[in-house]
Amino acid sequence: MDEFLTIAAASKLIADKKLSPVELTQACIERVKQQDATLHAFILPTHERAMADARAAEARIMAGQSRGALDGIPIGHKDIYNTAGIRTTGHSRLLEHNVPDRDATVVRKWAEAGTVMMGKLSTHEFAMGGPSFDLPWPPARNPWNPEHFTAGSSSGTGAAVAAGFILGGTGSDTGGSIRGPAALCGIAGIKPTYGLVSRAGVLPLSFSMDHAGPMAWTVEDCALLLQSMAGHDAADPASADRSLPNFTADIAKGVKGLRIGVVRHFFETDNPVSPATLQGINHAVDVFEHLGADVRDATLSPLAEYHACGSIILTSEAYAIHEPWLKTRFNDYGELFRDRLAFGGFIRATDYVQALRRRRTLCEELKTAMAGFDILVSASQAAEAPLITEVPKWATMEKPSLTMPFNLTGYPAMSVCSGFGAGDLPICVQLIAKPFDESTLFKAGHAYETAMSTRERRPTLALQEAV
Repeated sequence: MDEFLTIAAASKLIADKKLSPVELTQACIERVKQQDATLHAFILPTHERAMADARAAEARIMAGQSRGALDGIPIGHKDIYNTAGIRTTGHSRLLEHNVPDRDATVVRKWAEAGTVMMGKLSTHEFAMGGPSFDLPWPPARNPWNPEHFTAGSSSGTGAAVAAGFILGGTGSDTGGSIRGPAALCGIAGIKPTYGLVSRAGVLPLSFSMDHAGPMAWTVEDCALLLQSMAGHDAADPASADRSLPNFTADIAKGVKGLRIGVVRHFFETDNPVSPATLQGINHAVDVFEHLGADVRDATLSPLAEYHACGSIILTSEAYAIHEPWLKTRFNDYGELFRDRLAFGGFIRATDYVQALRRRRTLCEELKTAMAGFDILVSASQAAEAPLITEVPKWATMEKPSLTMPFNLTGYPAMSVCSGFGAGDLPICVQLIAKPFDESTLFKAGHAYETAMSTRERRPTLALQEAV
């Protein structure tokens, strides 16, 4: 089987008994064997486990006992998600031989949904330090051009989905770590509302800003994955206890009548994006307007205020988690992670408390601004993927993050591919909805993808030419 399939398409073929989960998994494994020596998307492939999962799924489906849309679908887990009996490293030397005895909640839920686990995926060290070249495993590379960056920290998931190694995978997002790789790898990725998806069993970075979410080729596929991820979990103190909608029920209803706000100053003034990225966002806005949405500009505080507030909180909380190891095993961390995190030891309690206070006012500001809108539009990355060897150590400090505002506030935000720019590398647009309104986000993203042709193009040429 040579063609690439979405989760939605593969699920229908499997349900109609026109595609075997075993055949689908074998095709994915073959791609991994041919290409992952170049892309390094996997830290640990689990091919034997994958084939066992696929055979079990096929047996269930043939017996009329399908578990639903994800039964027999090959997926991968970012290597900060604990997997029982399977190494979970955080892409760090400190956990090089760590083997958990129980699954993360999301890992368990996806297994119960019938997914086929292809393995553990590369990340930035502890979801923060990368791309690093001084760790036991190399960083993941971009399938559109392996000389270029994937963004982080869900780097392996972005690369693996784009390359067709998996049909979907887990990511985490503390300051943009789902939306960044989704943007640079040309896929879809959503950071759900804070508390919608359990983080139990996921290595923490910042307790008040960590989000778990899915990444896939299309918006619809993300909706299918989120359906089996979301839900209350008493093991996560921040988990929201509320009923779940059917995320795909209204996904094809379009955007007619939706009120869309464009936060132009974020990407035109506060952190000016590349010409192609700007053109892609403007075209997306035109598409929404053509489809019947009511589009107007929206104004928030400068991006730098959201970024500074979020960075202080993130770094302080991350330092609190890692302080014992930083004091005893400092040199076992990669250079990028330890240098970026060491700043946390110099942040005063006063600074952290004032950042928390400012966070409340920014949350109120966003709530007020969104009272007149259903979704907001911005950028999720400022430009096309840079060369992987030219990513500055302090890149996160040079310009304010376009994704940080929605980690700080906990609002659901999604990156969607909007075309291709310099070097034929992907460009993107970011869509933001109100808390727990992922359904509207999926509806808007799906309408945009359906109107475009970006999902028809895969990075096969770059993979074939990779050495």
